Amino acid sequence: MRALPCACNLADGACRLHLAAMDDGLEVEWRVSDQQVPYEEALAFMEERARAIREREARECVWLLEHPPLFTAGTSANPAELFNPLGLPVYEGGRGGRYTYHGPGQRVVYLMLDLEKRGRDVRRLVYALEGWIISTLEELGIDAHRAPGRIGIWVGEGADEAKIAALGIRVRRWVTMHGISINVDPDLSHFEGIVPCGISDFGVTSIAKVAEKMPMSRVDAALSGGFRQFLKDLCQSNQVS
Repeated sequence: MRALPCACNLADGACRLHLAAMDDGLEVEWRVSDQQVPYEEALAFMEERARAIREREARECVWLLEHPPLFTAGTSANPAELFNPLGLPVYEGGRGGRYTYHGPGQRVVYLMLDLEKRGRDVRRLVYALEGWIISTLEELGIDAHRAPGRIGIWVGEGADEAKIAALGIRVRRWVTMHGISINVDPDLSHFEGIVPCGISDFGVTSIAKVAEKMPMSRVDAALSGGFRQFLKDLCQSNQVS
């Protein structure tokens, strides 16, 4: 994978510096923002990029970033699960799921992938995303798992079990938007402003809390290292059991 710095004009005309890279074998653009990206800006970019991918005007894209503190509402969001004592902004994201939090110290990964060529199977996409998160955390020395009946990726057991990563996907004309978020070292108290993903019986945790503090670049390297396997899993012909 080769990398180069680039200045990217996003939807509102603002210029932000990104590290952009293209995997020559996969032809997927890999972008890492060096500063917090406003949610409206990211949403506008995803929508435009998804349109361009469907029209064969742009290649697929993976975007790693951080947002300023905010909440997003999925299509199944229940207003009773939003408390928001700090008055953080709340956005309608159009993705699946309920309320979630984004903020500094959390690695958000947005994926704009063409399921026309990678398999029209949203269930398999979610399963592959879960596997990518689990393998990323394993690379960082953290044992994580799926939990039947619960959305997200979890660590610990019994009373100590807690959510460390979330998923929320939207598919339009078989192009994906939104993606995953991994709690690296966010302010976990901000999660008290919602019922995260509608699950109230379990806590939320982070890499820094269960393992060690680490630079975001180390997390990004683990994500990058597992990306090719994620795409292989996404394209597998076998149905998820």
